Amino acid sequence: MQVKPKKYLGQHFLKDRNIASKIVDSLSFHGDYKTLLEIGPGTGILTGILFDKYPDTTWLIDIDGESIEFLREKYPDKAEKIIKGDFLRMDLGDIFKNGIGIIGNFPYNISSQIFFKVLENRDKVSEVVGMVQREVALRIASDPGNKIYGILSVLLGTFYNIEYLFTVSPGVFYPVPKVKSAVIRLKRNGRRDLPCREDVFTKIVKQGFQNRRKTLRNALKILNLPKQISEMKILDLRAEQLSIDDFIELSSKIDVLWKK
Repeated sequence: MQVKPKKYLGQHFLKDRNIASKIVDSLSFHGDYKTLLEIGPGTGILTGILFDKYPDTTWLIDIDGESIEFLREKYPDKAEKIIKGDFLRMDLGDIFKNGIGIIGNFPYNISSQIFFKVLENRDKVSEVVGMVQREVALRIASDPGNKIYGILSVLLGTFYNIEYLFTVSPGVFYPVPKVKSAVIRLKRNGRRDLPCREDVFTKIVKQGFQNRRKTLRNALKILNLPKQISEMKILDLRAEQLSIDDFIELSSKIDVLWKK
């Protein structure tokens, strides 16, 4: 049986075993989790290494029925750990009762959504090792002051330590993508809660970056901020100039006044 890459699923199958080994070796098991979930296994080049190294730990999920059928035939003794489903709709807590790690060659068209899902489940997901488009990896791992620093940089960086690990050339995939890829690693940090409502923090971050060329004073105008906030000098800056701690502090001050 042959698994064909499907454009509508954003599939580019990795075919270089050395790169696959390097990705698997990037796992640190930070947080001492006991379950590892591979997203989008495709033809199973990562899967084979994972089942060899972590046979009792590894689970798979893929929305592609052809891939699932192929992998269940190849690993019949692991069939119950090979799930056909949509990771974005998956209830992680229903299947995995304890902490998990996530690994995968993430489909290009849903990589950002995967990270937002991780964020929603951050108290369960201790580590992520993922391959994505290089520009997405650079954006997620970027620091304040960088033009590509953005929403995911702040929201993920609030709860995870992020590392850009290595770049992957297009030639190791089938079909060959038009862009480079990269592997990044996220490790859960020690921040459990925010000193403000999380929806307020998220709203401030998203609104600030949606109008990133404007100062925060203009970018956040639509939120009708209290006068005490609109007079703050930090609003003379653009969103890309604020650190994560700056966003948390600003959001906390706004939240206190909105509660009054």
